[in-house]
Amino acid sequence: MKRRKTAMNFGILFLFACAGLIGPFLSGFRRLSVPLVVGEIGAGILIGQTGLGLINPADPTMAFLSSVGFAMLVFLVGIKLPLHDANLRKSFKHSFTAVALVFALATPVGFLLSELSGLSPAIFILIIGNSSSSVVLPIISERGLSGQTVFLTKTWIAIADAATIIALPLAMSTGNIFKVMTGAVVVTLAAVAAYYALRAFQSSQVGSHYRQLSKYRGWALDLRISLVLLIGLACLASAFGTSVLVAGFAAGTVVSLLGHPKRFNKQLIGLAQGFFVPFFFVDLGAKLDVRALLSSASNIELALLICVSTVVVHVVVSKLVKLPAASGLMATAQLSLPAAIASIGMTTHTITSGQGAAIVGASLLSLITCSVGASMMSRIADVEHPRQPWEK
Repeated sequence: MKRRKTAMNFGILFLFACAGLIGPFLSGFRRLSVPLVVGEIGAGILIGQTGLGLINPADPTMAFLSSVGFAMLVFLVGIKLPLHDANLRKSFKHSFTAVALVFALATPVGFLLSELSGLSPAIFILIIGNSSSSVVLPIISERGLSGQTVFLTKTWIAIADAATIIALPLAMSTGNIFKVMTGAVVVTLAAVAAYYALRAFQSSQVGSHYRQLSKYRGWALDLRISLVLLIGLACLASAFGTSVLVAGFAAGTVVSLLGHPKRFNKQLIGLAQGFFVPFFFVDLGAKLDVRALLSSASNIELALLICVSTVVVHVVVSKLVKLPAASGLMATAQLSLPAAIASIGMTTHTITSGQGAAIVGASLLSLITCSVGASMMSRIADVEHPRQPWEK
């Protein structure tokens, strides 16, 4: 008997909001220490097609809110890029070499996985080559890690994250590639123009006046302007059939380059992490077919092969560029990109829900390997730059 799936209404929205709370509560358990996103995806699996079947992920309103959450997730990735770090230029060449070597090794592995699964090799090359800044940077900050090795690792991850995000729309495109590329170029040019316009506004007397008023009157002006930028670029991307991923990343990069006050971070976390980003992950979980994953040996093998390939490639490259294995393990962390691939692929029907579950499952396993790498890095970082008592 089929379960009835209601269209989006306040009841469904309430269900999503409650499901989004599962992540923080599970993450708060000291013994479990489950990553936030695991609880959100798990809640989506429970109320989605694998579990109770209470929601319909194909609902247009639901799909739109999920795409907004996705755009904001990538927006956060762009904002967290260490673009103002003084050591970025010094470490760029070394880190870029690491990224290039990862892609060189990922290419034959990607074609092999393509033969086994029937999916495009570009998908696997991007997954294996990807590293998630949104996962690693908070871990580095929380543990107080520093030193040259840590910074080289951080730069490696940032470059890999940016490169794979930029390449994803082309790899996942089911339409006119030329139109998609044109859209990406248009969005990039618009972002560059917005950067210079906003920089001029911020440095002007008018800009300073209104930002001061915003600070004392609680207007959240910087957030409003950033959202106008994000939504405007997303509108351009949609018009050209390009993923909102490009728009979100471009907008985040612009905001990162411009700089922003501390209150902006709190406002953005409230808006993005308080609703839209959890909505995306709950919706993603609802789309996944975990039964198809667990009942299919090929899907289980796919998840394990992706995870093992990613770990082996990154650890080998870390040794080639004379970094510790801890750097390679930390660089295996994945989140935004595999989630995007699974979401876009299932929406365009180029990836089955079982394969999507395998891809997301592999990315969740990568959080474990990243945690192991961070623990190993803690010992190395202590040698290079001993932490003060209050940092421990």
